[in-house]
Amino acid sequence: MTTAPAHHHRTVDVAGVRVAYRESGPADAPVLLLLHGFPTSSHQFTRLMDALGDAPFRLIAPDYPGFGRTAAPRGFTYTFDRLADIVEGFTEALGLDRFALYVFDFGAPVGLRLAERHPERVTGLIVQNGNAYEEGLSDAAREFAGLRREVPGNEERVRGLFTEEGTRFQYETGVDDTSLLSPDAWTLDLHYLGLPGRADAQADLAFDYASNLERYPVWQAWLRSARLPLLVLWGAGDPFFTPAGAKAYQRDVPDAEVHVFEGAGHFALETHLPEIAPLIETFLARLP
Repeated sequence: MTTAPAHHHRTVDVAGVRVAYRESGPADAPVLLLLHGFPTSSHQFTRLMDALGDAPFRLIAPDYPGFGRTAAPRGFTYTFDRLADIVEGFTEALGLDRFALYVFDFGAPVGLRLAERHPERVTGLIVQNGNAYEEGLSDAAREFAGLRREVPGNEERVRGLFTEEGTRFQYETGVDDTSLLSPDAWTLDLHYLGLPGRADAQADLAFDYASNLERYPVWQAWLRSARLPLLVLWGAGDPFFTPAGAKAYQRDVPDAEVHVFEGAGHFALETHLPEIAPLIETFLARLP
């Protein structure tokens, strides 16, 4: 791997949403669409884009509405269906008719909705701590998905995740060596979480999270029928999504390549990039 070319920071209008995204690599190369998680944004992929260097891939990472630098209009409805609508429109605005997907955390329900709608566009799938199976849910994740807004106290519980303590918990839990974590990551996350309207948007998405569990059987059926190349990468110490969720992918895609990293947490790229980046580069090189 060599030194990365410059990242380009761009925006594009999609249905009234000014979608910010970062991009690197040759414009005519095969595309890897990188879909970020909560509470972060496309900045989580900066080091991966650097690590892949000048490999012949076009790497594109958008910020969803309510995240990062993307600006959504007042009154935007924050649900996972709407996030998928915008990402779908984003790919069409950029003319991306064929791409591999990298999905992490929230990126899994967004990306799998996109694959469900347009299976012909997806050439391969990389899943990093992105759950699509009941057995991959920790007790905490099951409880979170079961929260209902009308129940007193639940709003406060959800909004506790948007604090520094809640954000650092997501980065640090399950990590053997927290000195490998850059404080810049959660500091930037907290900046974006603190922008006007962002906490409200994130709360709306939190209470819509149960909609993702309802779609698990649909996504599993797509995985069985698509028979796409699949690379699964998982931080073993993830407090939300357990390694059983990683191994479950092999039930529907028996030849899926699965790697579980001990000492890594939810944000496995933050601590295990040297081990993960070569696996991704090798996987992408095998795609049609």
